[in-house]
Amino acid sequence: MKQRTLARAVTIKGNGLHTGNPVTMTFQPAPADHGIVFRRLDLHGHPEVKPRIDLVGDLVRNTTIQSGHAKVHLVEHVLSALSGCGIDNVLVELDASEPPIMDGSARPFVNLIIAGEPVEQDKERVYAELLAPVSVTRGNSSIIALPCDTLKISCTSADDRGIHTQHLSLTIDPEVYQSQIAAARTFTIYEEIEELLKLGKIKGGSLDCAVVLKGDKIISKEPLRFKDEFVRHKILDIIGDITLLGLPLKAHIVATRPGHAINAEFTKAVFERLEEQRKGGARKKELAARPAMVLATETSLDIRRILDTLPHRYPFVMLDRVIEFKGEDELVAIKNVTINEPFFQGHFPGNPVFPGVLQLEAMAQAAGILMLRRGSSEGKTALFMSADKVKFRKPVRPGDQVVVNARITKSRGNKLATAECACSVDGQPVSSADLMFAILDAGDVD
Repeated sequence: MKQRTLARAVTIKGNGLHTGNPVTMTFQPAPADHGIVFRRLDLHGHPEVKPRIDLVGDLVRNTTIQSGHAKVHLVEHVLSALSGCGIDNVLVELDASEPPIMDGSARPFVNLIIAGEPVEQDKERVYAELLAPVSVTRGNSSIIALPCDTLKISCTSADDRGIHTQHLSLTIDPEVYQSQIAAARTFTIYEEIEELLKLGKIKGGSLDCAVVLKGDKIISKEPLRFKDEFVRHKILDIIGDITLLGLPLKAHIVATRPGHAINAEFTKAVFERLEEQRKGGARKKELAARPAMVLATETSLDIRRILDTLPHRYPFVMLDRVIEFKGEDELVAIKNVTINEPFFQGHFPGNPVFPGVLQLEAMAQAAGILMLRRGSSEGKTALFMSADKVKFRKPVRPGDQVVVNARITKSRGNKLATAECACSVDGQPVSSADLMFAILDAGDVD
């Protein structure tokens, strides 16, 4: 799906809910990848604030974002309308600290967006997609996000008295948002109004821009727009608050008694999970981009690079580290022997001894790394051809660190080689052998 902006600038005027101040707000078209950005025209330098979760400030009955001295209050309804209508790029210009509250819903902003004529741009939209669930809990409120191939919200709204409990589940797209969510108005409990006024809030509040709950009665200038208008407004707020991720989210969100504080906590948890996923993906790309050979500039190999080089896997990786390359044809490696090795169950019960054949395998893997160092090891396998002058001098037991020395003595191109190898523990020789092996394409092994 393509990114979208507006074909032309559109303006709306009204008063702020919390300050009561008059405000003019304009949606300006913006280029692809611009994102949603707020610009304060009333402040020196016209500072801009991007709605991001790390810039969230006040969360008392609204979501406030702040960058430096520039703040924008109650951004959730505007963000909800833009996100719900599928608008990716727009510059929101304000000449006050908060957008107009209008009727307390997102419908006036949706109408403004429609008047601005949404248009597609030449860049694909990028989505935030979860690979695992994310959940947060705060008192009797909780929000869970489950991996999903679209945005779905299942929400339960309730007050402490249980009088106005409502539930709704919707898959969100622009058509559903505009017809089922946008018109739902903000609401408050009558008994909380005085406390909010003491906090300096809702100075511009009235029954023109909110529904008031007083006991089991609903006080408003017009009837409820939906019989479950309260839960619909909660979904409206969730859509606005998760826009702070910076990307449209695909997930199934299950929310119980959400509010701006837990919405912000949830959005932060999702953001952190997405960062973990991104870093994990970058790590996979890094590993995939690593050369499938041992470079001449590498002086040692950790276990990850050994696994990059050798085709062997558990329980048959017999080297833990290459600690030194001596020129092109010699190396020193180590094998740490622990009681957790699976073969000690039968070799031998009550008298664990590291099998000599596995010491031979460790020597062969060390020599194989030397040979693979000369070319790409991708899709290659080192195979024994013969072992000569094999000697086992002392037993190797759990707790020992076997030092493996390997030196190529003869080679025929990058296909065939012989090597002198030896294993020691604490400076004492425990085994040795002259090995011949071949490097073959894994697909040729039969």
